[in-house]
Amino acid sequence: MASIARTIRPFARVATSSSRSLRPAFSRTAPQIRCLTATLPRRDVDISEIPPTPISHLSETEMLMADSVSKFAQEVILPKARDMDEAETMDPVVIEQLFEQGLMGIEIPEEYGGSGMNFTSAIIAIEELARVDPSVSVMCDVHNTLVNTAIIKWGSERLKKEFLPKLATNTIGSFCLSEPISGSDAFALATKATRTETGYKINGGKMWITNAMEANFFIVFANLDPSKKYKGITAFIVEKGTPGFTISKKEKKLGIKASSTCVINFDDVEIPKENLLGNEFEGYKYAIGLLNEGRIGIAAQMTGLALGAFENAAGYVWNDRKQFGQLVGEFQGMQHQFAQAWVEIQAARALVYNAARKKEAGEDFVMDAAMAKLYSSQVAGKVSGQAVEWMGGMGFVREGLAEKYFRDSKIGAIYEGTSNIQLTTIAKHLQKIYTR
Repeated sequence: MASIARTIRPFARVATSSSRSLRPAFSRTAPQIRCLTATLPRRDVDISEIPPTPISHLSETEMLMADSVSKFAQEVILPKARDMDEAETMDPVVIEQLFEQGLMGIEIPEEYGGSGMNFTSAIIAIEELARVDPSVSVMCDVHNTLVNTAIIKWGSERLKKEFLPKLATNTIGSFCLSEPISGSDAFALATKATRTETGYKINGGKMWITNAMEANFFIVFANLDPSKKYKGITAFIVEKGTPGFTISKKEKKLGIKASSTCVINFDDVEIPKENLLGNEFEGYKYAIGLLNEGRIGIAAQMTGLALGAFENAAGYVWNDRKQFGQLVGEFQGMQHQFAQAWVEIQAARALVYNAARKKEAGEDFVMDAAMAKLYSSQVAGKVSGQAVEWMGGMGFVREGLAEKYFRDSKIGAIYEGTSNIQLTTIAKHLQKIYTR
């Protein structure tokens, strides 16, 4: 299979040079509130005079990305999805192919070996992968939206030259923020860093770390000065194999079982001063910005999951499953459920793509990302649960993928900010708007 990145890259260059016609218009009449994000505001494109386009409008590059990733997922991932779930392990061939197809370096500039595409292209890839296997999707999501973005934005030129080519071609990255007492309250982390003559020493532990088993590259958040509380948090790069770095436990989970989730310990882990990411005491800013963007990726994972669950069930009830002498899909009561589910899926997708476009335009997207993640996780849980019922016994057994979609959906309401955290974020933004 030809590399997706190599196939699409020429179209990406053309799209960049003619991007004016692809940009939706945003009002400039109201004051713009700058959000805390890893994305710079757009200065090269004036979007104020561009006629509005549908949120779901895709450029030629983005349409090619959707079609190519869909084909790749059907041909390479789908035949392995059930076995990977049962074994609770990511197939090395899938990982190899993700790199070969350029899906692990979507936003990494071409000069560093990446695909050099836009954020929405990454969101499209994440959604298309999740239609087949959310476990593969989240591996790609965390690697692209959290790890790669952090290095592109805050890495020194030395770090970019050393690690971006690896992250684009053969090295999986992991994002180490959560701890046993520091989940939703991310800034309560207890992992500590101290300065040494040659760099830094890290002690502590992390929990719920995605990609940990497969990764060789870790972005680790530790407090360099606890007296500053959360403002002492600093980000570092740690490579697997560094003395004192250990993976002590791989979690057994309800869903996304092929995606590794591990406990990591740091026992006097010494790293060189060059492995400082960005500046000391600014890690909390990086974490906020990255998680705000990462929530759009998780939302895309959930809309992709909902689409996959719906399509899997619809194909069965409209073609195979019969009751009382007719296809189940022909009963009006069932058709109304299908219609309602489809409306909710498309509404969730509109939130996801709107948040992605606003991020690319440099607009304040924080509330949009929270709304997208909240609602898409709700829709994914609801639709995947209904899909099991629509398929009857075939939805309940582990022969097909229906019950897997249902189990996989639950994590959407938990990681990268629980649903309650998203509601709190939305409410705080609304309070700012309506407080006199």
